[in-house]
Amino acid sequence: MKTLSPLQVERLQYQPKLPKALQAGIKSLDLVEGSATQSVRDQEEIKALFPNCYGGPTVTFNASEEEVISEKRNIGVILSGGQAPGGHNVIAGLYDAIKQANPENKLYGFLGGPSGIIEGQYVEFTDEFINEYRNTGGFDIIGSGRTKLETEEQFMASWENCKKLGINGIVIIGGDDSNTNACMLAEFFAAKNAGIQVIGCPKTIDGDLKNEQIEISFGFDTACKTYSELVGNIQRDANSAKKYWHFIKLMGRSATHVGLEVALQTQPNITMISEEIEAKQMSLKSIVDYMSDVVARRAANGKNFGIALIPEGLIEFVPEMKAMIANLNDTMAEIEAKLNAAKNDEEKFVIIEAALEPANAEVFKSLPVLIKSQLLMDRDPHGNVQVSKIETEKLLIAMIEERLAEMKKEGKFVGKFGAQAHFFGYEGRCAFPSNFDADYCYSLGYNAYALMQFGLTGYLSSVRNLTAPATEWIAGGIPLTMMMNMEKRHGKMKPVIQKALVDLNGPVFKKLQDNREDWAINDCYVFPGAIQYFGPSSVCDITTQTLKLETEAKLARV
Repeated sequence: MKTLSPLQVERLQYQPKLPKALQAGIKSLDLVEGSATQSVRDQEEIKALFPNCYGGPTVTFNASEEEVISEKRNIGVILSGGQAPGGHNVIAGLYDAIKQANPENKLYGFLGGPSGIIEGQYVEFTDEFINEYRNTGGFDIIGSGRTKLETEEQFMASWENCKKLGINGIVIIGGDDSNTNACMLAEFFAAKNAGIQVIGCPKTIDGDLKNEQIEISFGFDTACKTYSELVGNIQRDANSAKKYWHFIKLMGRSATHVGLEVALQTQPNITMISEEIEAKQMSLKSIVDYMSDVVARRAANGKNFGIALIPEGLIEFVPEMKAMIANLNDTMAEIEAKLNAAKNDEEKFVIIEAALEPANAEVFKSLPVLIKSQLLMDRDPHGNVQVSKIETEKLLIAMIEERLAEMKKEGKFVGKFGAQAHFFGYEGRCAFPSNFDADYCYSLGYNAYALMQFGLTGYLSSVRNLTAPATEWIAGGIPLTMMMNMEKRHGKMKPVIQKALVDLNGPVFKKLQDNREDWAINDCYVFPGAIQYFGPSSVCDITTQTLKLETEAKLARV
């Protein structure tokens, strides 16, 4: 028997809220078609690759007085990619809709991610089983994985396993890559007349899977609130001890939505945004100079402490680092034998410097030994450096220490610099979902089956108008091809869902930009505290600053 915490016992009893259109029940819905759609770019290429799924209309649901008759259906569900708070509620919402439609319907969960459907590893959900996971964090209900569904052999194996279970619908819960694969699987089944629909659900705490119809991906709200609590705690500690600078790396390799949201919730002294660094072509030196200047100006006011937020993927956006890493990736295979024969890291460094182009060799030489060693760590399956393992926060601390020592000699720095490094990533991925994510995820899952009920495939479950109370949310769906473009992946042009990066002209970044100088020099810290699950709705159901500001800007345009 599982041992449950008092909070878990309470959360198991929470009943998520649904949009008004879905409250009447899965059998009492009307589907309203919007206008036809096209991909965000490369329309002809995407249309040619997805002839059976391309160009469908956006759809929304309204409550209906006429009851939809539902034949017996078996549905499979897959959790794909990294964990995000609320995944269990997507499955719970899907399960409840399936059973409301027809008590004889079955829901199968494929184990360990997409590999489960390929290998035929699954579990059948029951009331007793699923009730243990409602409103809880994590993906442990069936596990997740990063296997990509993209080859003919994988599609055929998936089809065979669906036939064995009598499955005629698959829901894939994942991010941009996972939902690209969902669309590919939907196209395969449609081309084969397999009679198997595929619907996606938008998941990623990075917040980079969104557009006008997908206002936010699930898990972002909870993860940002979790990180903001931790950052707020550290800010309180820094303001108490007054002797440390805390450099905090936050999840977000390709986009800095998490770092930007946490900054708006906590108001730290320094917030680095990867997209800004790329747009301004900021060198590593200019980044270090900027951060050192803030440290020195605060020290001049007697404040030898502060908070700096660093995005996980920052290093890949710095021009000279990006070029050096690309050069390193290209040469690693050629020098692998020499590296394996080297007696120590120092010999390996010499080998790498000789192999790199001169400008890139100089960049490599300038790095602290710790970072050089991390660049030599085990590479990914494609032979590339695992950039996510580079401790960017420690790299910046080391370089800022050097710069401040120079500034002290020049009489430009009069304080002390003591630093602490942190990385907040896994701490937010499996937190108890906030009320917002509990409601949103349950609605996404329930809504996914509604899309299937009306015969749709290759669609993404969409619930929007999210700054309003849950009863006013708008349920519907959009074709996955609507979000796609062609990008080069591993040397080949492939269809992928376009990542939504931080808009430097948008209202969220502008809010940071307008306050950056004030927050840098003054102690404007905000302490959000823990996520609240019980009490006034103004506290428990509060949305992210990102969603609030983007919605306000959208309404202003209208």
